[in-house]
Amino acid sequence: MNICVFLSAADLDERYTAPARDFARLLGKAGHTLVWGGSDTGLMKVVADGVEEAGGRLVGVSVDFLAHKARPGVDEMVVAKDLAERKALLLAKSDAIVVMVGGTGTLDEATEILELKKHGKHSKPVVVLNTAGFYDGLKDQFRRMEEEGFLPVPLAGLALFADDAPTALAHLEENIASR
Repeated sequence: MNICVFLSAADLDERYTAPARDFARLLGKAGHTLVWGGSDTGLMKVVADGVEEAGGRLVGVSVDFLAHKARPGVDEMVVAKDLAERKALLLAKSDAIVVMVGGTGTLDEATEILELKKHGKHSKPVVVLNTAGFYDGLKDQFRRMEEEGFLPVPLAGLALFADDAPTALAHLEENIASR
């Protein structure tokens, strides 16, 4: 399975890197491919290292203005002309999506992928890996949107908020296997 992971390229605290490393090892050990933003920095590097060390494949999709940060020696690297093309390529190359901790770029990617799913433009499973409660506020906001009629699709139909790596990966594998 090709699993797209949206996440930060920043250097982060161990409370975020350790769970990300765990997820990466599970992904690689299961023989899955990481599809990610291609950067060799911060949390992106931690996850790519973990997948590669566990035997998984790496497919990077960088963007022109960040190409100098792209990880060398991956199985495949594509450089998009802009962020919109990058997001489209990440979605096209993946079977499932995981949202890890991140900043505005990660939030942009996550909300676009959910908006596309809401409108039936893809049916790929999406998991928000809620490490250390990072996305508790976002989960509350989505619940409010659902309760107040802003989501025409139930939140459960858009994404699963998972608290740990095994739950996240099991959900993705079950969803893909049932197709």
